[in-house]
Amino acid sequence: MIDEEKIKEGVRLLLEGIREDPDREGLKETPERIARMYQEIFAGMRQDAAKPLAKVFHTENADMVLEKDITFYSTCEHHLLPFYGKAHIAYIPNGRVVGLSKLARTVDIYARRLQLQERMAAQIADAVMEYLQPKGVMVMLEAEHMCMTMRGIQKPGSRTTVYAARGLFQGDYSLQGHFFQMVK
Repeated sequence: MIDEEKIKEGVRLLLEGIREDPDREGLKETPERIARMYQEIFAGMRQDAAKPLAKVFHTENADMVLEKDITFYSTCEHHLLPFYGKAHIAYIPNGRVVGLSKLARTVDIYARRLQLQERMAAQIADAVMEYLQPKGVMVMLEAEHMCMTMRGIQKPGSRTTVYAARGLFQGDYSLQGHFFQMVK
Protein backbone atom coordinates (compact mmCIF):
# COMPACT_ATOMS: atom_id res chain seq x y z
CA MET A 1 0.00 0.00 0.00
CA ILE A 2 1.20 3.49 -0.76
CA ASP A 3 2.08 5.68 2.25
CA GLU A 4 0.03 8.80 1.50
CA GLU A 5 1.40 10.73 4.49
CA LYS A 6 5.00 10.34 3.27
CA ILE A 7 3.95 11.45 -0.22
CA LYS A 8 2.22 14.55 1.17
CA GLU A 9 5.30 15.36 3.25
CA GLY A 10 7.57 14.82 0.24
CA VAL A 11 5.46 17.05 -2.02
CA ARG A 12 5.53 19.82 0.56
CA LEU A 13 9.34 19.53 0.71
CA LEU A 14 9.54 19.56 -3.08
CA LEU A 15 7.43 22.71 -3.28
CA GLU A 16 9.63 24.38 -0.67
CA GLY A 17 12.73 23.16 -2.54
CA ILE A 18 11.68 24.97 -5.72
CA ARG A 19 10.97 28.07 -3.62
CA GLU A 20 7.18 27.80 -3.72
CA ASP A 21 4.86 28.41 -0.80
CA PRO A 22 2.97 25.14 -0.14
CA ASP A 23 0.40 27.13 1.86
CA ARG A 24 -0.63 29.50 -0.92
CA GLU A 25 -4.16 29.10 -2.23
CA GLY A 26 -3.38 27.18 -5.44
CA LEU A 27 -1.00 24.74 -3.70
CA LYS A 28 -2.70 24.10 -0.35
CA GLU A 29 -4.34 20.84 -1.48
CA THR A 30 -1.63 19.78 -3.94
CA PRO A 31 0.07 17.29 -1.59
CA GLU A 32 -3.27 15.52 -1.06
CA ARG A 33 -4.04 15.55 -4.80
CA ILE A 34 -0.62 14.08 -5.61
CA ALA A 35 -1.03 11.35 -2.96
CA ARG A 36 -4.42 10.36 -4.42
CA MET A 37 -3.00 10.46 -7.95
CA TYR A 38 -0.12 8.17 -6.96
CA GLN A 39 -2.62 5.64 -5.59
CA GLU A 40 -4.05 5.48 -9.11
CA ILE A 41 -0.99 5.71 -11.36
CA PHE A 42 1.02 3.22 -9.29
CA ALA A 43 -1.85 0.77 -8.70
CA GLY A 44 0.07 -1.90 -10.66
CA MET A 45 2.51 -2.24 -7.76
CA ARG A 46 -0.28 -3.95 -5.80
CA GLN A 47 -1.62 -6.09 -8.65
CA ASP A 48 -0.65 -9.50 -9.97
CA ALA A 49 -0.72 -10.33 -13.69
CA ALA A 50 -1.93 -13.83 -12.81
CA LYS A 51 -5.42 -12.51 -12.09
CA PRO A 52 -6.40 -11.23 -15.56
CA LEU A 53 -4.51 -14.02 -17.34
CA ALA A 54 -6.09 -16.80 -15.27
CA LYS A 55 -9.38 -16.75 -17.21
CA VAL A 56 -8.63 -18.88 -20.28
CA PHE A 57 -10.69 -20.59 -22.94
CA HIS A 58 -9.81 -23.80 -24.73
CA THR A 59 -9.31 -23.66 -28.49
CA GLU A 60 -8.10 -25.74 -31.39
CA ASN A 61 -6.75 -22.61 -33.08
CA ALA A 62 -2.97 -22.54 -33.31
CA ASP A 63 -2.68 -19.39 -35.45
CA MET A 64 -1.21 -16.15 -34.17
CA VAL A 65 -3.47 -13.96 -32.03
CA LEU A 66 -2.60 -10.24 -32.07
CA GLU A 67 -3.95 -7.49 -29.87
CA LYS A 68 -2.48 -4.19 -31.06
CA ASP A 69 -2.63 -0.50 -30.27
CA ILE A 70 -3.20 -0.98 -26.53
CA THR A 71 -2.70 2.51 -25.10
CA PHE A 72 -0.62 2.69 -21.93
CA TYR A 73 0.75 5.35 -19.59
CA SER A 74 3.70 4.68 -17.34
CA THR A 75 6.27 6.54 -15.25
CA CYS A 76 10.01 6.49 -15.94
CA GLU A 77 11.90 5.41 -12.85
CA HIS A 78 14.88 7.62 -13.73
CA HIS A 79 13.11 11.01 -13.80
CA LEU A 80 9.62 10.25 -12.42
CA LEU A 81 8.15 11.62 -15.65
CA PRO A 82 5.52 9.93 -17.81
CA PHE A 83 6.10 7.85 -20.88
CA TYR A 84 3.17 6.70 -22.94
CA GLY A 85 2.38 4.87 -26.11
CA LYS A 86 1.04 1.69 -27.64
CA ALA A 87 1.58 -1.96 -26.80
CA HIS A 88 1.20 -4.78 -29.32
CA ILE A 89 1.01 -8.39 -28.10
CA ALA A 90 0.93 -11.51 -30.23
CA TYR A 91 0.93 -15.12 -29.11
CA ILE A 92 0.55 -18.53 -30.67
CA PRO A 93 -1.99 -20.52 -28.64
CA ASN A 94 -1.18 -23.94 -27.30
CA GLY A 95 -4.79 -25.02 -26.74
CA ARG A 96 -5.68 -21.95 -24.65
CA VAL A 97 -6.61 -18.35 -25.38
CA VAL A 98 -7.42 -15.46 -23.09
CA GLY A 99 -10.06 -12.75 -23.44
CA LEU A 100 -8.58 -9.81 -25.33
CA SER A 101 -9.34 -7.32 -22.55
CA LYS A 102 -7.13 -9.43 -20.29
CA LEU A 103 -4.07 -8.60 -22.39
CA ALA A 104 -4.85 -4.88 -22.02
CA ARG A 105 -5.26 -5.35 -18.25
CA THR A 106 -1.88 -7.07 -18.12
CA VAL A 107 -0.29 -4.10 -19.91
CA ASP A 108 -1.88 -1.74 -17.37
CA ILE A 109 -0.62 -3.76 -14.41
CA TYR A 110 2.99 -3.42 -15.57
CA ALA A 111 2.59 0.16 -16.84
CA ARG A 112 1.25 1.38 -13.49
CA ARG A 113 4.62 1.02 -11.77
CA LEU A 114 7.89 2.90 -11.80
CA GLN A 115 9.21 1.40 -14.97
CA LEU A 116 11.72 1.04 -17.76
CA GLN A 117 10.20 0.44 -21.17
CA GLU A 118 12.55 -2.49 -21.86
CA ARG A 119 11.69 -4.18 -18.56
CA MET A 120 7.98 -3.64 -19.10
CA ALA A 121 8.07 -5.46 -22.48
CA ALA A 122 9.91 -8.38 -20.89
CA GLN A 123 7.51 -8.54 -17.92
CA ILE A 124 4.46 -8.64 -20.19
CA ALA A 125 6.02 -11.34 -22.42
CA ASP A 126 7.07 -13.42 -19.40
CA ALA A 127 3.60 -13.16 -17.81
CA VAL A 128 1.86 -14.29 -21.00
CA MET A 129 4.29 -17.21 -21.32
CA GLU A 130 3.87 -18.22 -17.68
CA TYR A 131 0.10 -18.02 -17.40
CA LEU A 132 -1.11 -18.88 -20.93
CA GLN A 133 1.73 -21.25 -21.78
CA PRO A 134 1.52 -20.46 -25.50
CA LYS A 135 3.96 -21.74 -28.11
CA GLY A 136 5.40 -18.24 -28.29
CA VAL A 137 4.75 -14.59 -27.54
CA MET A 138 5.99 -11.29 -28.91
CA VAL A 139 5.49 -7.90 -27.27
CA MET A 140 6.32 -4.55 -28.84
CA LEU A 141 6.06 -1.23 -27.00
CA GLU A 142 6.25 2.13 -28.79
CA ALA A 143 6.44 5.12 -26.46
CA GLU A 144 7.20 8.80 -26.16
CA HIS A 145 9.18 9.69 -23.05
CA MET A 146 8.58 13.06 -21.41
CA CYS A 147 12.10 12.92 -19.98
CA MET A 148 13.28 13.30 -23.61
CA THR A 149 10.63 15.70 -24.84
CA MET A 150 10.21 18.29 -22.07
CA ARG A 151 13.73 18.26 -20.57
CA GLY A 152 17.22 17.24 -21.60
CA ILE A 153 17.46 16.87 -25.38
CA GLN A 154 13.89 18.22 -25.83
CA LYS A 155 12.85 16.27 -28.93
CA PRO A 156 9.03 16.07 -28.92
CA GLY A 157 7.56 13.36 -31.11
CA SER A 158 10.53 11.03 -30.86
CA ARG A 159 9.49 7.48 -29.99
CA THR A 160 11.32 4.55 -28.53
CA THR A 161 10.41 1.04 -29.71
CA VAL A 162 11.36 -2.11 -27.84
CA TYR A 163 10.27 -5.69 -28.16
CA ALA A 164 10.53 -8.98 -26.33
CA ALA A 165 10.26 -12.38 -28.03
CA ARG A 166 9.70 -15.69 -26.28
CA GLY A 167 9.15 -19.28 -27.41
CA LEU A 168 8.68 -19.75 -31.18
CA PHE A 169 9.18 -16.02 -31.81
CA GLN A 170 12.69 -16.10 -30.36
CA GLY A 171 15.14 -16.30 -33.24
CA ASP A 172 12.45 -16.96 -35.91
CA TYR A 173 12.87 -13.80 -37.98
CA SER A 174 10.20 -14.88 -40.46
CA LEU A 175 7.64 -15.15 -37.66
CA GLN A 176 8.84 -11.86 -36.18
CA GLY A 177 8.53 -10.27 -39.63
CA HIS A 178 4.94 -11.51 -39.85
CA PHE A 179 4.26 -9.90 -36.45
CA PHE A 180 5.77 -6.58 -37.55
CA GLN A 181 3.70 -6.63 -40.77
CA MET A 182 0.51 -7.24 -38.80
CA VAL A 183 1.33 -4.38 -36.40
CA LYS A 184 1.78 -1.85 -39.25
